[in-house]
Amino acid sequence: MVVTAELPRTSRAPTTNLQGWRSFVDSVPSVMDIARRADLETMSPAAREQYDEQRISYHSELVIVETSTVRSITNQGRMLMMLNQREISARRGLVISGPWASGKTTAIKLLGKTHELMIRRKYPNQDRIPVVYITTPPKGSPRKLASEFANFLGLPHRPRQNVTDIADAVCQVLTEAQTDLVIVDEIHNLNLATSAGEDMSDHLKYFTEHMPATFVYAGINVENSGLFTGLRGRQISARSVLKSTGPFPCTEEWHALVATLEGSLRLHEHQPGFLTNHAQYLHHRTGGSISSLSHLIRQAAIMAILTRTERIDRELLDETVIDHAAETLAPRPPVTRTARP
Repeated sequence: MVVTAELPRTSRAPTTNLQGWRSFVDSVPSVMDIARRADLETMSPAAREQYDEQRISYHSELVIVETSTVRSITNQGRMLMMLNQREISARRGLVISGPWASGKTTAIKLLGKTHELMIRRKYPNQDRIPVVYITTPPKGSPRKLASEFANFLGLPHRPRQNVTDIADAVCQVLTEAQTDLVIVDEIHNLNLATSAGEDMSDHLKYFTEHMPATFVYAGINVENSGLFTGLRGRQISARSVLKSTGPFPCTEEWHALVATLEGSLRLHEHQPGFLTNHAQYLHHRTGGSISSLSHLIRQAAIMAILTRTERIDRELLDETVIDHAAETLAPRPPVTRTARP
């Protein structure tokens, strides 16, 4: 008997609107039990195809690993929200900075999810909007920034509505909805060295002063992007706590991350402990990036299902192409092809 959880086949709405965000908060990790060998051998071709499709869907998502970085950012964010409860001005914010694919977005989304679930438990029958998640528009303007907030809430657009009208409507809705955490991703798009960036910064400051919420920002190497330069930058710096993300060293935690991902595999012939024993190789291939590690293992697992080998081995890992940044950092070794059973 094969026991599986129903796996979603439709893509979720983006988390930059309220429906998509709530869907993300409500989501739970996929659960799937592997079939017994006897059941596998008696499956019809159609049943086996359906079973494999379910496993592919499962491995395409796999697990989100709560790393020490995620825990640190979550704890810091919750601490700032507690400190800001009694502040009437100059609330402290949190800035998450790091290279690409270093877990910034995952960390801030999990912070938001943790907070919203806590608010739901504390106020079970209240229709609140505890968290807002938006991204900074590239080459944006104050109007585009205000529109990001309005789009998240689904507020109607009026052709002649100016930026102040949009901002005031957003602030009113979020204050009434008791929003206390605002997450602004891709903050590196805000460049204070340009007049447009200065205008956007001033407008973002307007939101921070008109909403009783803690603001969390995340972006690529924001220390070098101009966010903290000039008078406006120094003001942001004086009101923000900076947390950095980056590649993981090949330590005990890296081995634990590999073991967690390996333990979530649903392959019939995979040798337990193989990936853990190759943790150093995986670190070299991915440069210590958990995003690249997840990509490598998930892609290899799906290929193992498609080819019916049902295991991840060194040859398959060597054949698997991942993101260009990791491939450039550590090119794949030459593949020695052997006959696969």
